[in-house]
Amino acid sequence: MSSLDIAAIKADFPILKRTIRGNNRLVYLDSGATSQKPVSVLDAERDFYLNHNAAVHRGAHQLAEEATELYEGAREKVARFIGADSNEVIFTKSATESINAIAYSLGNSTVGSRFHLKAGDRIVLSEMEHHANLIPWQELARRTGAELVWFKVTDEGRLDLSNMDDLINSKTKVVALTHQSNVLGTINPLEKITKRAHEVGALFVLDACQSIPHYKVDVKSLNVDFVAFSGHKMLGPTGVGILWGEKELLDAMPPFLTGGSMIETVTMESATYLDAPKRFEAGVPNMAQAVGLGAAIDYLNKIGLDRIHAHEVELTKKALEGLQTINGLSVIGPKELEMRGGVVSFAVDGIHPHDLGQALDQFGIAVRTGHHCAWPLMKRFKTVATTRASFYLYNDLDDIAALVDGVERARKYFAER
Repeated sequence: MSSLDIAAIKADFPILKRTIRGNNRLVYLDSGATSQKPVSVLDAERDFYLNHNAAVHRGAHQLAEEATELYEGAREKVARFIGADSNEVIFTKSATESINAIAYSLGNSTVGSRFHLKAGDRIVLSEMEHHANLIPWQELARRTGAELVWFKVTDEGRLDLSNMDDLINSKTKVVALTHQSNVLGTINPLEKITKRAHEVGALFVLDACQSIPHYKVDVKSLNVDFVAFSGHKMLGPTGVGILWGEKELLDAMPPFLTGGSMIETVTMESATYLDAPKRFEAGVPNMAQAVGLGAAIDYLNKIGLDRIHAHEVELTKKALEGLQTINGLSVIGPKELEMRGGVVSFAVDGIHPHDLGQALDQFGIAVRTGHHCAWPLMKRFKTVATTRASFYLYNDLDDIAALVDGVERARKYFAER
């Protein structure tokens, strides 16, 4: 049994008290898309606007000092949460922006720098990438003439590493992979891949959107160069993301956006830029959202990531067991729990995922249907869409039972039509 007090946790999330679609209780199983927010996060944002609202890093008045202290305090919380130094943590508006910031910086680097890409260089991805960790690299390859190659995915939903040394070769400049698939739940084995990337001098970019909210991630021990993740998937507000990078790399990279707050010196003809993180935070940032993310981290720390992960493993186990008893249902992704997160995608014979999602919605069950911003992965598994249930700390075994029962009810309904 879970060690979490789920009833107490649910009480912290007002939206989970809702009833929908004919007085059904809300069963929210779409945290892989965005998580719900506890009252403490909402209060932190509201308090910022009510009592401390001013532009950070500007002005010498008290409100500006308070706003800056809260904003930089949130940066410190993020840094401690991921095992980083605070001057390596950059606030962006999303993980998508974080990855684009790296790709554009590489594309704007001068000839001869470590970051400069040219025709004949190689960027390595995988078939399981979210579009946010695919399209920026496609565009970078198009602009520079670099070659785009990728790891295949096995029938079990794991990366095929059999040709890793051929894919990551002396021409490779960038390896960009997801830590955990948003579709399959697969947690990728990073150690071998990062070692190989660094053997050939490549930079390693990690999409950690589906991992950092759910289990302990220490960015320094991962042996990666950059990490991107988003606030809204970890109980925080929308509009705030994180880019982490090794300090010496960040200070050597050209900025993605330019403007106020990131200038060292400026004349009418030229400018020089501050060191990270300020060189990547042009303009007035999403201040209240950063403070809200700090409150979300406080909440996760209070519960404990180890306990959250163990709880999600238990939920995933029950979901896999229950769903696979349903006739005609196939799970897309690993069936075992090893190196697997709390995401289960599946298809039911004879029912389009969109129809299944709408049927579940009539029972109050919120799941994701579609291609999950991972079209190449759908093509790999010869499907146009799947139904996806994703779990978090506020879900319980009753939610899993409701999912299994709802899918079976929907299957019977469509079979009788």
